[in-house]
Amino acid sequence: MSFRTFNFVDDLQEGLDAMGYEKATPIQEQAIPVILSGRDIIATAQTGTGKTAAFILPILNHIVSKPQKGVNALILAPTRELAIQIDQQVQGLAYFLGISSIPVYGGGDGNTWEQQKKALEMGAEIVVATPGRLIALLQGGKIKFDTLRYLILDEADRMMDMGFSEDLLTIVNYLPKERQTLLFSATMPTKIKRFSERILKDPQEISIALGKTAKGVSQYVFSAYDAQKEPLTLHILKQGAYDAVIVFCSTKDKVKSLFKTLKKSFDVEAFHADLDQSEREKIMSAFKSKKIKILVATDILSRGIDVEDIELVINFDTPNDPEDYVHRVGRTARAEKQGKAITLVNEKDRHKYHNIERLIEMEIERLPLPEELGEGPNLDKSAPRSKSQGTNRKKTGTGIKKKGNRRQGPEDKAPKEGTSTKPLTKRENTGAQANESSGRSSKPSKFKRRKNISE
Repeated sequence: MSFRTFNFVDDLQEGLDAMGYEKATPIQEQAIPVILSGRDIIATAQTGTGKTAAFILPILNHIVSKPQKGVNALILAPTRELAIQIDQQVQGLAYFLGISSIPVYGGGDGNTWEQQKKALEMGAEIVVATPGRLIALLQGGKIKFDTLRYLILDEADRMMDMGFSEDLLTIVNYLPKERQTLLFSATMPTKIKRFSERILKDPQEISIALGKTAKGVSQYVFSAYDAQKEPLTLHILKQGAYDAVIVFCSTKDKVKSLFKTLKKSFDVEAFHADLDQSEREKIMSAFKSKKIKILVATDILSRGIDVEDIELVINFDTPNDPEDYVHRVGRTARAEKQGKAITLVNEKDRHKYHNIERLIEMEIERLPLPEELGEGPNLDKSAPRSKSQGTNRKKTGTGIKKKGNRRQGPEDKAPKEGTSTKPLTKRENTGAQANESSGRSSKPSKFKRRKNISE
């Protein structure tokens, strides 16, 4: 479906043309007409489907069609990174509209706090906020929502997981009862359904099925004991000169430990909740500009970051929930590009691994460990647990052979029938390069032509 089908106002359509956006994604096709009609919605769509634009575009269209002074729309997001990203996308899509927005989030210094309060006092049509900082502003009387017409909750399931349920209800009590409310969530557990009943009125339900990873992702599994994981991660990263890699760990302590190991050999940074906002922004800026090649992070980065061309995602720890696997893997192979996802599974997490395969409805290819690491655990469902979990196990032959001046590793093995395999080396850029926007001189030259809007 073309964006022109939605009959946006001319200035908004001009902005889409300038940015090279032509076709709507499935969530945009379904959500935009409902939002334009003025109805509440509760939508399920995973990261990378273009859901941010699905709610921003119709809201911008409403605001520019019926201008009103004061805050028109409030967008709530679980993390600072996502709030900043949404604000940046609002600014990009509103380039020709003259609509202003402001991100409101915690974790900054006193100067950041003062800048946010000043920007709010000067006025902004759209506020993008994290719940905690917004409540502080509301309780201090620094912001009023008397003119608010739209409330959007993005990544609602993540906000619930982070304990923001009561905060969200507190915020809603400050808002006008007559408003349009849009709730977007990557998953739809019962608690989200119950919560939505308290703040939405007769919502239209929209669901874009979760469970399928992007077609361009080549997925692999290594069976590895905990003691084998760090040397195995080093081995994987040394197989190719990657420019953009994210390694996900389950806890910030594991992030810090792995970071210490990897920094001896690579340009790497650790990203976790202990960092203040200025440190996090500095790291993300360096990662986006490829000054840092590898990020070791907690699930704080599994949703709501906009970094192009991530080539490899490594799950150092198997995600607890299969849905989290989909979100982590969704960091790569975005916008129809290619990427790799490698998961390290220890013996106690093999049930999580099988749950992931069941959700994504495919068998993930298992790769043998490098022979110097020994044998890994048996991941078969019926296999008994082994008491030995070290690296000094009997070497059983892993199919790794000499080839030329280097060892032949898992990347050289023949593909299984019906399976698409990729070498664990930096891929060649086989995707079509984004064409420069051919807009008129009044168009911002930084925009590139794209097929659709994804997060």
